[in-house]
Amino acid sequence: MTTDTGKRKIIVMPCSGIGKVHGLIAREATYAVADEMENVETMCLALLVSGDEEALAKLRKTDCIAIDGCPKLCAAKNVEMAGGKVVRSIRVVDSFKNHRGAEPGTATTLANDGWTIVQEITGDITGCGCSESEVS
Repeated sequence: MTTDTGKRKIIVMPCSGIGKVHGLIAREATYAVADEMENVETMCLALLVSGDEEALAKLRKTDCIAIDGCPKLCAAKNVEMAGGKVVRSIRVVDSFKNHRGAEPGTATTLANDGWTIVQEITGDITGCGCSESEVS
């Protein structure tokens, strides 16, 4: 799948992570990446879990970046179980290693530390985080 400008489409799949600040960070980073890159779209993890045929068909022909809040890797595992290809797997929890003692916010509202982590994850994906061949 490609965009009108010839760039290969990629799906960024966040975990659901409802009730956890790590899940909120994963979703906000996903939205930020989608806003910054024309060849990126998002997909709701619930569509895969519920077996939505349209979502499954799109997923199987588009590379994915999974952004998981915790080490359980629900997004990455579900993409792979659905027949998708994860070209990059990011764990929000790993981002906290560089932010010991950070206060990211709550499950519904991010504080400044949380937004800082969102920006770092976004920059990692949109900047030098993926090779150009992975996201182009």
